[in-house]
Amino acid sequence: MTKAASLPPVGLPGLDRRFSRIRSVAGRGVDEGLLRDWHYLDTADELQRLGIEPVGTILAVHGNPTWSYVWRGIVDASVRSAAAGNEAWRVVAIDQLDMGFSERTGTHRPLAQRVVDLGAFTDALGLDGRVATLGHDWGGVVSMGWAVDHPEHLAAVTLLNTAIHHPEGVPIPAPLRLAGARGMLAASTVHTTAFLETTLALASPPLSTAVKDAYRAPYRAADRREAIGGFVADIPIDARHESFAELSRIADGVAALTVPALLLWGPNDPIFSDRYLDDLVTRLPHADVHRFEGASHLIAEDRPYADSVLTWLGDNAQAIAARESSAPTAAAVADSFVPLWHELDERRDDDDIAVIDMASRGAAGPLRVSWRQLDERVRAMAAGFAAMGIEKGDRVSLLVPPGPTLTAVLYACLRIGAVVVVADAGLGLRGLTRAVRGARPDFIIGETPGLAAARAMGWPGVKISAPRLPRVTAAALSVETCLADIVAFGKHAPQPAEPEPHDYAAILFTSGSTGPAKGVVYTHAQLSALRDALAAHFEVTHDTGLVTGFAPFALLGPALGTRSVTPNMDVSAPRTLTATAVADAVKESEGQIVFLSPAAIMNVVATADALTAAQRDTLKGVRTFLSTGAPINSDLLEQVAALMPNATPHTPYGMTECLLVTDITLDDIRRTSGSSESGVCVGSAIGAGRVLVSALDADGKATGTPSDSAGVLGEIVVSAPHLKNHYDRLWLTNREAVRDTTVSEADVAEVDVRWHRTGDVGHLDAQGRLWVEGRLPHVIVGEHGPVAPVGAEQQIERVAGVRRAAVVGVGPHGLRQAVAVVETVPRARRAALADPALAAEVRAHAGVTLAAVLAVSELPTDIRHNSKIDRTRLSVWADRTLSGQAPSAP
Repeated sequence: MTKAASLPPVGLPGLDRRFSRIRSVAGRGVDEGLLRDWHYLDTADELQRLGIEPVGTILAVHGNPTWSYVWRGIVDASVRSAAAGNEAWRVVAIDQLDMGFSERTGTHRPLAQRVVDLGAFTDALGLDGRVATLGHDWGGVVSMGWAVDHPEHLAAVTLLNTAIHHPEGVPIPAPLRLAGARGMLAASTVHTTAFLETTLALASPPLSTAVKDAYRAPYRAADRREAIGGFVADIPIDARHESFAELSRIADGVAALTVPALLLWGPNDPIFSDRYLDDLVTRLPHADVHRFEGASHLIAEDRPYADSVLTWLGDNAQAIAARESSAPTAAAVADSFVPLWHELDERRDDDDIAVIDMASRGAAGPLRVSWRQLDERVRAMAAGFAAMGIEKGDRVSLLVPPGPTLTAVLYACLRIGAVVVVADAGLGLRGLTRAVRGARPDFIIGETPGLAAARAMGWPGVKISAPRLPRVTAAALSVETCLADIVAFGKHAPQPAEPEPHDYAAILFTSGSTGPAKGVVYTHAQLSALRDALAAHFEVTHDTGLVTGFAPFALLGPALGTRSVTPNMDVSAPRTLTATAVADAVKESEGQIVFLSPAAIMNVVATADALTAAQRDTLKGVRTFLSTGAPINSDLLEQVAALMPNATPHTPYGMTECLLVTDITLDDIRRTSGSSESGVCVGSAIGAGRVLVSALDADGKATGTPSDSAGVLGEIVVSAPHLKNHYDRLWLTNREAVRDTTVSEADVAEVDVRWHRTGDVGHLDAQGRLWVEGRLPHVIVGEHGPVAPVGAEQQIERVAGVRRAAVVGVGPHGLRQAVAVVETVPRARRAALADPALAAEVRAHAGVTLAAVLAVSELPTDIRHNSKIDRTRLSVWADRTLSGQAPSAP
């Protein structure tokens, strides 16, 4: 029995009834010869009233059990954006037949019929010109069916959590299995509102009661919920299902699309998990992807999807106008490109030592691996990996500590074009889980602890164990094979083709000290450029020898053609490194260059008294010392210099996105000690790198055109041949990092000029040296404009009785007040207002007006860089303390 379409009730939050329309459409397929009434939202009349001509139409299709209400955000945002003078897009958001406030037809409507229905509707509407589809849930499938069938109008595709293919033999998601189970389908979807309520409960954060009621509005009675059950029943579980062929047709058609594509995803979705995102990325490799951490199934409610879609359409206006793919073309790479494994090829017959493992000791001392042995193992492993099905572009997560095994696995993966995924164990189990699930590796190679974590936390990927495990253990950890078996097989298998310079090589995760860890994607050309910059700047030769306790550089020794060693330590816990371990590593490798992180340096200095006279003599052979990571103060660098008296101490500045940006030596730091400049001087750009500053405005935002003008406080913007390619599946984050970074016509003319906004603030001096003054989120914006914290902190740390200082803001943005929080010597017994005499000295030195001075026994550091003060946490604590709410310590 049919029921006519109707307009939604008045007063639904966020829905402007001016946009509601009802249209009679000539049916097709099962509706041939019939008229069907559709309810939909349409902004065309409002744009016409404003005198605005749209450039195209966004065709939005809801899923099950929602309706066009889910698209109210983009309906509103598109009109506001157009009225503000931006590129205008008409939005048409339908209620599928039998759903929302469209007609209840009482007719069986499988997937193929729903695709036909949508085509009939757009024809009746006279929809032509450019169309960008927007779909969610099963509306994503229907919208993609329309996209495949209308190539003449298709300009772009955008999708929120959905699926267009389900792998054979894999159970469908549990909520759908439960809803569709025999005897449960009608009860959970039609006779009761269980399925609807379960879906609404997936929002994160939870929906308000009023918004939930709006979603319930079309489905108050059982006879209005029949299509909810019909959609669930229409999920093609296997090839016997009537909709399987149509879903397969759509999936194959999607893989042939070349128009710009955007995938916005909620990774916490229990229905459409990242497995389905992986499938879409495989079919649309040129798609821009953004995973909203913490978002779930109702991503249109969870995150600002509408602004994201409109911004993306604006960014891709040229490609959309041409109806061509927005996929980036590979930048030209010089013929001089040399892959990272080049030195292995060159030294494959060399019996000199390549890698030393200080943690593996036998009667003859630490394990030593020659260039010949390393090359043989890498080649056998590469061939074995390829034979077992690891292909170019497959992602391989490495859960192996630094040493010969990790080195061989890494170079074997690179040789065959697999993309290595490296996340620091220091992220903790929760952080590692977020990183691994976000990267969605196809394979995981690990030691037993890593494999146990992967099993316990449900990390994706085929599991390969580094050691040979007992059969029972391997089965318990879902391990399919081990490296020894892969090497044995690979010795008799052919070498696969090598990747191209522009192919992706690695995903390196950030430390997580400034928010959830982000995957940073590098190409082979960019990693090779990093090697070349390092080799040239620090004069690395075959005889140099490299000792590194800093994980990102622990694997570069073979690429540099020099022997390398990691001291006996837990690289994920830098403070486990001792001075004696450094001396022993230097002795074994005859290393002349030592790389350490700031946190490791602090413990090396703290344990220096344990050094023997012989070990101190060994350290005299070091000629170059580098502190890589956060810049360290000159006092700590002076203490390291005393341990390595013949070394030139350097403190390069960089980040995961560009591991080497600038560099400064201790002598240069000494020469700047009397300078009036504010902040930490980190020197000048390395090699072909460039550093600019985007000035802060009165609101503390980096809005200035990036320039090299001296004395301008702003966000640091960097460029280098070894700069990252992009963030993995974080399109919005990547867009923010590269926004407004076209600095001149000359830069545009250059090949492959890429810029990155670092999130750090600072300034350049008259000599072009960079001074870092803090992080952008830590800038204090008061009534007189922005203030960076580091300069004031440095001045305060000159006060007798102050060990370390942090300057943070309290109060509302725009009216924030600066507060100094100091570690005192001797330590304060409890956190409280500082002694009046000390406070007066601090205020006199600070150089900024301080609302208060607080004393604590110890300043909190962030989760990874033990040398970095956690100003965000400290700011919250100080604010609460001064209002009488905080606990006794930060």
